Parts: sequence; structure tokens; C-alpha cells
Amino acid sequence: MSYIKTMRDLEAATYGVRGGSGNALLKGAGVVAWGSSGTGHDTDVAGLSGASGLADLYNRAYGQKVWSMLNQEVNALAMLAKRPYTTSGWRVLKKRAEGGSGSTFDVALSGAATARGVDAPSADNIGGVAENASLGTGNDIPAITPEYTKLYTSPKTVAHLFEFSELALEMAKIDDGVGDIRSLIREDMGKHHAEVQNKMLLMPLEAYDQVITGSDNRVNINKNYTSLLKVCASSAELEAMVDASMLDDSTTSTGGLTTTLSTIFGATDRQLVSNAYNASFLDAEVDFGSGYAAGDARVLTLTVINDMLRRLRENGGSPKVILTGYDTIQHLGDLLQAQERFMDRKEVIPTHSGVRGVKGREVGFRVATYYDIPIIPCKDMPRTGQGAANKLSDMLILDTDHLWISVLKPTQYFEDGIDHGNPFGVGTLGNQAMYRTIAETGCSFFKGQGKITNLTSA
Repeated sequence: MSYIKTMRDLEAATYGVRGGSGNALLKGAGVVAWGSSGTGHDTDVAGLSGASGLADLYNRAYGQKVWSMLNQEVNALAMLAKRPYTTSGWRVLKKRAEGGSGSTFDVALSGAATARGVDAPSADNIGGVAENASLGTGNDIPAITPEYTKLYTSPKTVAHLFEFSELALEMAKIDDGVGDIRSLIREDMGKHHAEVQNKMLLMPLEAYDQVITGSDNRVNINKNYTSLLKVCASSAELEAMVDASMLDDSTTSTGGLTTTLSTIFGATDRQLVSNAYNASFLDAEVDFGSGYAAGDARVLTLTVINDMLRRLRENGGSPKVILTGYDTIQHLGDLLQAQERFMDRKEVIPTHSGVRGVKGREVGFRVATYYDIPIIPCKDMPRTGQGAANKLSDMLILDTDHLWISVLKPTQYFEDGIDHGNPFGVGTLGNQAMYRTIAETGCSFFKGQGKITNLTSA
């Protein structure tokens, strides 16, 4: 809707939050109703009547509870800024007005083209002009124009359906003292729904190239959120993985690399052409060492990390957060301790705008930092490479000012069945329930995103 401008607006429209109460809907076990006063206190439960009112209560409460889990835990999804899905596309700078791409352009000292607006203009012809210079094409000040392109996302639906019988609900109260088995299932499936979305964001590149028992699986993986490993990829990395037989460059099977890894957000500039990849504005800054062949894995050192931070800043990026596995964090701590240095720690809190530091007594999460950049542990981070027994998890160094999650529908919970007076709706003497979230990854500056991969501890 047109009035939805912020994530707060979207949450209010989804969960019925009124009066700026924020997460007041969640309390205790996550069950607080909205009555006529709209205050969000337990007394408002009286404002709901009948099965339909209670169903509305639970649907809103549990949906928001899982959405809160997604946005307030230390995980990959929570670290990314959230934006309402109000438009499908956005423009990015593809080529600077005076040549080059991204945030830099080349300047030649000699032997280069003399006209402005071409790659590598000569150093004496990049903008300095004579007094009273003439304007227009062929004159002293020719018009120059940057080149833009449009990227777009299509919302991705993540849904998990589960069921429980009427008999199971009743017997759980009698036999084993479990109590309300529905609440247990809701809780566990809510955690599963959250975990799966984080796993999608950390899906390895090889997963986009799977073929199972003759049936091509690469079409279905594009129904997931676009992985951060795919966003933080480069043409050179894809070529190295093809050379090492980690990816198949064949385009004969449905959905080959031309429609999975080589194309992102509708742009085809990473396309495989004549068995070679061409560098483009879609390339992130990726350090995979000398190659992906067995034996090419290298030891993670502080120099490797420092070089990546330097390159990202030279590209115009501003690293905001590091995502990696627990093993890599431990190894980094060992490296610093060996130099009689210790990892700093700070309080951070995930927000709609991504992770931020907190001061004072505000409650947050205490995480390790490297040069004041929070290091977020991700248990599902892949270990890209082959041939080494002591592989370390990849490192993603992200500029979250240009990386986000577009949200069309925050997590919602739906339930129907015999307990709601509608067994015909599910077709069984039981109940069905579902968590559903609709969102997708977005990026407007790829060269500000970094990845360090193909790592070992020794």
C-alpha cells in the first residue's frame, strides 16, 4: 500500500500494532491481544470473542514472535537492513562518465584516448578547461554521461506447513503431561522457519549447480532468497571454480550457470561467454587465493583480512559487519593472541537498519570485533574449497548500507482445522498450520562487498 514507507508501517499493517506500541503484542509466551483500547495489555483479551477472535490472536502473536526472532538474534538475516518491498527495481552505476566502473576510473599518463567519456582518458584531459571554454560536442567541454542499469528482485516466498491431530492434542493433556502440544509444535516450527531463512542466505555456490538423479534442481533453488555467497561472488571466482570442476559450465541442462550464478537481480553481465567470464560491475571483491584446485587452500592470516579491508575501502565501500563461522573466529583469536593482542568485544543490537553498536546499559549482544567491525558467528557458513582436512569457514565482509532484505510480508502464522470449527478446510480431523515470510535480498554496490574463502587453519 502507498502509505507503507518504513518497516514500522509494514509491521503495523501486518500485525495490527497501534499507537506506536511496537512489539507490545508479544508478552510472556507471546500471547497478547488487541482489544478496543488498543493498548496491548492482557485485559484486552476480553475484547476477542469466539473461535475467530482467538484464532486472530494466535495468528498475529506467533507470526510476530517469529519475525522478532529473525530480527533480534545474532544471525545473518538480522544483520541486514530491512526495507519494505515498495518497488521491484533500483538503479546502480554501471559505468562512470569518464570511464571505469563502480567507484574508480583509470587515468592513463600517455598513449590513451584524448576524448573524455572513454576508458582510460589521458591525465591532461579529465576535466580541466581553458578560460571561456566552448560547450557542446566537439568543443572544449564535451557532454559526458554516466551509464546506469536497473536491477530488480522478485519476492521469494518461504513457507512451512505442519499439522497436528485433534486426538494428539487431547491425549497429550492426559497421558504424558506434555500439556499443550500445539504450543510446543508452534515454537519448534517457528525456530525452524527462522533457521531455514538464515541457511538460505548462506547457501554455497555449489548448491546452485546441483543435479539430482537426472532431474535438474537448479530451477528450484532460485525460489529461495538469493544467497549472500552469490551476491559476494566475482567472475574470476566462478571461472576458478569451473576450472577446478567445482561448478559445471554446461548450458545444455535446464538452468545452467547462465541462469543461476552468472545472472543476478536480472543483470546478465556475469554471463558465461565462450568459456570465459568477463569482469563487471556485478563483481564483489573476492579473495580465493591462487585457485580452487586441491592443494590451493591457504592459511588464514591477519594480512589476508587486512588486505581485504583495504581493497574494500579503496573501492569506496564501508565494511559494517563480518559474518563467519565459529571456527574462523576462534582461529582469528589465536592469531591475535600469538601477537599478544586480543580481540576487542562490543555490544551490538540488530535493528531494522542492520546491526549497530550500543552504549550505556542498553541490552544487546556482546560479540568480538576486528578493527571495531562486529564479527557475527554463523553456524551455517560454508567452507568453500577442496582437498584440505582443516578447512575454515568463509568470511563475508559486508557494507550493509548497500545490502538489504526487501520485505513484502513479514512472518505470518496461519492455522485452521477442527479446533477452529472448520475440519473441511483442511480435510482431516485435525489441524494444519503454516509460517510464511515473503522477502528477497538486494544489493546496490557489489564492489563494496567482500568475501575471503578457500581457507585453512594450518
